[in-house]
Amino acid sequence: YLETRESLAVSINELAKLPSVTTDGTAITLLGNIESPEEVAQVRLCGGEGVGLYRTEFLYLMSEKAPTEEEHFEAYKHAVELSKGRVLTIRTMDLGADKYTQEQSENPERNPFLGLRSIRYCLQNLPMFKAQLRAILRASALGPIKIMFPLVTNTSELRQGKYLLNDVMEDLEDEGIAFDRKIEVGMMVEVPAAALMAATFAREAGFFSIGTNDLVQYTLAVDRTNERVANLYNPFHPAVLQLIRNVGRAARRYNVPVSCCGESAGDPEFALLLIGLGLRTLSATASSLPPLKRLVRKVSVQQCERIAQKAIALDSDVAVA
Repeated sequence: YLETRESLAVSINELAKLPSVTTDGTAITLLGNIESPEEVAQVRLCGGEGVGLYRTEFLYLMSEKAPTEEEHFEAYKHAVELSKGRVLTIRTMDLGADKYTQEQSENPERNPFLGLRSIRYCLQNLPMFKAQLRAILRASALGPIKIMFPLVTNTSELRQGKYLLNDVMEDLEDEGIAFDRKIEVGMMVEVPAAALMAATFAREAGFFSIGTNDLVQYTLAVDRTNERVANLYNPFHPAVLQLIRNVGRAARRYNVPVSCCGESAGDPEFALLLIGLGLRTLSATASSLPPLKRLVRKVSVQQCERIAQKAIALDSDVAVA
């Protein structure tokens, strides 16, 4: 048993050093999803080329009090240092649908997943949001960072987020504090509205990151935390695939980089479909990266496209799976 585990570890270590390229020579970038800076090392160990999603809300969920700007900065600085020049994509706080904010609220929401969450929550809590943006920008002087806003549903939210970021940039300039003036600003595509309007968003977003966890939930009207309807939650549903295809097409038309960072991206079968639908960057948990790389190195883009074309033409998720 120990020998088997050791040989598996060796094969994963060897695999991590190999390029992530399909049999017909197409590079597929594999990135890691993290919740704390310490996980960056594991991403690199498993062959990740950077971080595609840093879930910063865990700074809040792991403490009883809100983190200060300095605490935000220290976390991002640590992550940048561990990234050693590789890209670090920081998602601004995805709070609101969690116990942390609901317990703090005087009037807890009856349906928080459709309530004041993510970018909406941030835009109504400006001092908290600006503190995070300041910390991210300060850390951007130390290494390559990208910013993305979660759960954007209309262009005004994206514009407001970018406007606030510019405000913070001006403040930092006045204070003589260094930051990356050309930091890339993108958005999560997690709701059908954003997927359907991808061409409009592509004119204003630096990049897209498809969050399948919420995209599936909102497209199929299934609460992914509800055991009674868990069997209806399925990323292979043709409606979900059509939305992803729409985002991919808009991204290509406007030359906007697009990735997928939902849990489904770590599923090799779903990754086949994503590559077939035109995605060339996948972001998943560190442990998912070696199996993903093994898959990428065994298939051609043509194979993936054929599978995706068949899947998207089917009339149910059962038929796809």
